Amino acid sequence: MARSSAPIEIPEVDALPGYPLPHERNRLIGHRQTELKLLDAYRSERLHHAWILGGPKGIGKATLAFRFARFVIANPDRFGSSVAAAQDLSVPEGHPVSRQLTAGGHPNILHLRRPWDDKSKRFKADLPVDEVRRTVSFFGTTASAKAWRLCIVDAADDMNISSANALLKILEEPPERCLFLVLSHAPGRLLPTIRSRCRRIDLAPLSETDIAEGLRDLAGDSVPSGEDLHEIAQSADGSLRSAITLLSGDGLAIARGVKQLAETAGQLDLAKAHALADLVAARGQSDNWESFQHIAQIWLHERMRQNLGAGVHQANRLIEIWDRTNQAVRDADALNLDRKQVVLDFFLALRAHAAT
Repeated sequence: MARSSAPIEIPEVDALPGYPLPHERNRLIGHRQTELKLLDAYRSERLHHAWILGGPKGIGKATLAFRFARFVIANPDRFGSSVAAAQDLSVPEGHPVSRQLTAGGHPNILHLRRPWDDKSKRFKADLPVDEVRRTVSFFGTTASAKAWRLCIVDAADDMNISSANALLKILEEPPERCLFLVLSHAPGRLLPTIRSRCRRIDLAPLSETDIAEGLRDLAGDSVPSGEDLHEIAQSADGSLRSAITLLSGDGLAIARGVKQLAETAGQLDLAKAHALADLVAARGQSDNWESFQHIAQIWLHERMRQNLGAGVHQANRLIEIWDRTNQAVRDADALNLDRKQVVLDFFLALRAHAAT
């Protein structure tokens, strides 16, 4: 039997099934002032070649980066009349650059992210040096004198030391008419040498109003009303991505379950913990797994904030739980380990903490 000649579709890292990817989105939710900062920088006399866009995951950093890239490619003359008259970074959906990006990409935009490993059938755990070295051929090809080229690093937090040093090298000797947009969920953890060669803009978490607007824009009729919408927007903690995952699958039930069990960890109900862990780890429910990570993270952050006056020991214990849970999540994803055990270990660690 002849093999099918149909192309194999390679998934996008961090894609949410049924929702557009950042390069497909023309609309930006929130971040009006940040958008205007980038527009003003683009039409200023001295434009820096590298920018760090910082902020929590899922608040729109990649969407803003592609919005800026789309605008720059569509308006290569920084001092032209169209740039001077622009009120924002929007480009009409019918513009050739918009159509190219929506269709999958543009030859003058390089998007670096964790690649798919066809052998393991999962995404690589980090952004490897070979991906960053793609910048050599990207910037080495011939382009017109007026064309800009943009490299979006998404996200820099995924780089290992080799890939970080490879990025640093090209940031130190940038090609002509190039721009780097380095996305980071925790900019303070990037190499100081990378930070020193970039201008930094931190994006604020989205407001609950923005979250609700974004959900209505992206999810339409599936968005609940009243108290459920308010709870999703509040639990999302400023992240539209997290709001979408909470809206999908059993996200709201997981949010309520994590909060209840965490608040009563001193008298942990093991039966409820097992039931919640089964729900989080259910096969084929990646949204549930992501919802657990998000809710656990914001609960720990809030508890650390509340315990600021309780002494260094208490804060360090919570930081240890945070670090161990993060590592367990990474190991479970990279090595295909039991996700249920990660959830149970989180609550058991909180129970041990409550007993001290």
